[in-house]
Amino acid sequence: IHYNFHFWITILNMSLQIEAQDVIKIVLQFCKENGLNQTYQALQTECQVSLNTVDSIETFVSDIQNGRWDAVLPQVASLKLPRRKLEDLYEQIVIEMIELREMDTARAILRQTQAMVQMKQEEPERFLKMEHLCQRTFFDPREAYPDSSKEKRRAAIAQAMASEVTVVPPSRLMALIGQALKYQQLQGMLPPGMSFDLFRGTAPVKQDEEETFPTQEAKAIKFGKKSHPECARFSPDGQYLVSGSVDGFIEVWDYLSGRLKKELGYQAEGTFMMHDEAVLSLNFSRDSEMLASGSQDGKIKVWKIRTGQCLRKLDHAHTQGVTSVCFSRDGGQILSASFDGLVRVHGLKSGKILKEFRGHSSYVNDAIYTADGS
Repeated sequence: IHYNFHFWITILNMSLQIEAQDVIKIVLQFCKENGLNQTYQALQTECQVSLNTVDSIETFVSDIQNGRWDAVLPQVASLKLPRRKLEDLYEQIVIEMIELREMDTARAILRQTQAMVQMKQEEPERFLKMEHLCQRTFFDPREAYPDSSKEKRRAAIAQAMASEVTVVPPSRLMALIGQALKYQQLQGMLPPGMSFDLFRGTAPVKQDEEETFPTQEAKAIKFGKKSHPECARFSPDGQYLVSGSVDGFIEVWDYLSGRLKKELGYQAEGTFMMHDEAVLSLNFSRDSEMLASGSQDGKIKVWKIRTGQCLRKLDHAHTQGVTSVCFSRDGGQILSASFDGLVRVHGLKSGKILKEFRGHSSYVNDAIYTADGS
């Protein structure tokens, strides 16, 4: 059976062609890594597709060159190699077992491996030469390697084998599934931080709960006498509570303890995200990785929340205080509103104003994208 068909995937008007063999190889890798040996062998046999991967080509070559056959043989057993190269490998192992006087091992490889059985049928003289070496009471290197040496033969075999194998990153199936789920989260098809039924392609349906208003205070976060918060925001994944203060500080809190989140290295070192003037607005990207902040002097900054790094400064976002910031669905744009009566869309890559909405005669307190991102 030969699988020559292809998979076609269309993403944002771009068609990607995926070979069926590549899909099978990813499944084979999953089976191999998780000890599903019978499934691995059955799939490999039925599809006539081999994984032909090793953890390290350098180690694989080194094992052959140094005659570490106990490490080489288990790897070779799962590879699909050309008959000639496989015969050369097993022939070398048999000769070295004879040299070490491991005669039982030499005879077992010679008579029980498929490559040697096939050699006996197609190249009987070559096979009989090894049988003859097994029967000798002493080992003569000149007879075993008439035109070469053990080291040269190992090197040639290692080079031939290296051309047949590749190295791929581990756990490709799980990595691809993880990337797909991350993409769905970014597109708003899958809310962050929730469980997901991968087989059915659905998220568990939450039971309707009766909403009630809070009846008691959980924690209180205290600010200094000369400071007070102007805004606060939870991240979509619930990991962060961020506040913006009148003194320009942006602080990330552990809302369970009411203290600064010291797991963030920059805060533990006393470094904070900051504006020159009061921070009036905050908002997170859908994946909770970026934070946008707007200040009293009309500036917008975009931060990487895990490192505190400022990714983008929009120094002329507005002429007055920025009352609202909101990321687009893909995280590539920011929608902002201001005391100057304008609503603007800013491109993060270019740092330019892409759109401007006029018409208000007074402050614009808030602006958001619709649920579908339009």
